[in-house]
Amino acid sequence: MAWIVAVIAVVVAVAAASRAYRAGLSEQQALTRAELAERQSKAAEARTAALLDEIRQLARKRIPATVLALSHSSASVPGLREAAEVDGGAALLLTEAVQAARTAVLEERGRVDAAARAAMRGTSAKIQSLLNQSQQLLHELQHEYDDPRILQLDFRNELALRRTQSTAVLCDAWPGLARQNSPLVEIVLGAQSRVAGYERIKVANHLRDERLALVARAAEPLAIALAELLANATAYSHPDTDVQVTIQQSGGRGAFLVVDDAGIGMDEDALARARALLAGPSEVLLTELGDPPQTGFAVVGRLVVQYGFDCHIEGSPFGGMRTMLRVPAHLLTVLDEDRDLSALAPTPVTAAAQPEPAAPRPVAEAAPRSPAGPAELPSRRRRAPRRTPAPARATEPSAGQVPRTPEQAGASWAALQQGTLNGRSVTGRKTAPDTGAHDHQDDQGDDET
Repeated sequence: MAWIVAVIAVVVAVAAASRAYRAGLSEQQALTRAELAERQSKAAEARTAALLDEIRQLARKRIPATVLALSHSSASVPGLREAAEVDGGAALLLTEAVQAARTAVLEERGRVDAAARAAMRGTSAKIQSLLNQSQQLLHELQHEYDDPRILQLDFRNELALRRTQSTAVLCDAWPGLARQNSPLVEIVLGAQSRVAGYERIKVANHLRDERLALVARAAEPLAIALAELLANATAYSHPDTDVQVTIQQSGGRGAFLVVDDAGIGMDEDALARARALLAGPSEVLLTELGDPPQTGFAVVGRLVVQYGFDCHIEGSPFGGMRTMLRVPAHLLTVLDEDRDLSALAPTPVTAAAQPEPAAPRPVAEAAPRSPAGPAELPSRRRRAPRRTPAPARATEPSAGQVPRTPEQAGASWAALQQGTLNGRSVTGRKTAPDTGAHDHQDDQGDDET
């Protein structure tokens, strides 16, 4: 019996040990599960906190930086702060939110810019019409009165008209002036007459064919583009320095207009931006042109795209900048021999190098200058031979006024007629029979491009 009791005791002890082991194992598993749940809870809290931080950064930094980068390409856009703490799905949604904000801003900005362009087109058309009417009235007054102040008003009207034209072109409007086939050298002179400080601009004619001309549809756009380049060159160079304009002809590649100034030049960033604008980008927002807006290069770029010109800018050997405007061969033509060229057009260098008798100086150059202003505008051109001025009628001089002889009065009116008649024909407008030259000594209306 004793062995039976011993066996039972051993069985009971083994059962108790087995129960104790299972109880310990269950307790250990429970502890392990609790620790795992705690770690998962802490990880979830960390992910939630990281996601909240990313959402906060999205609203405060990433979206504003994305909007800023649309106008300033050098601005950096921050990414996810804690990429390891945010799962792939959440990170993808945050990135999509940035892209959606960028798209929405672009669409809204384009809509606002289009509305602004439409408003400016309508306003520019009305202002341009009024300025043209003022131009005609000034022509009539120049014909009736010998007052240099009328000439100053006439020139300032020209400056305002050029600015309005440039604004219209920038807003995708027609230049607003129809012209006939025009000699290339006279287009250069006409553009020169639209710029304050025109007397600093020196034109060198290197054309092999001095009757080389632009077709009608491209004549006025080229004059606008060149006037903007000349305004930029004169605005960014010292008043005591000259701006050199060279007209060249290059075989089948067309013609080149090279503008050199001795100005302050450009740094690399400004040069890169200028080249981008001159290349004619598909979209130039008005809000990206600065305050006040610097529209010159943008206007040239718009005309480059529309009419097939080509424009490049680089450093000039004169110390400033050199701008090259290329006119393709298909926009060029040659005028008939019966078409008179401007008497003020510079003689081609090749023709000037040949030994020929010296031609008499035009009356406009030989005439004495009026104390009220400088010499006549260099853009003046005649369509027909100048008529001999009628003798001045004798008048009683007012008190304190020095009387002029008939010869002095005739020479003065001849100088005024020579300038204005030629200039009006260059700009393609109808000329009055007796008009005067412009006088402008300030730089109103011209600023940086």
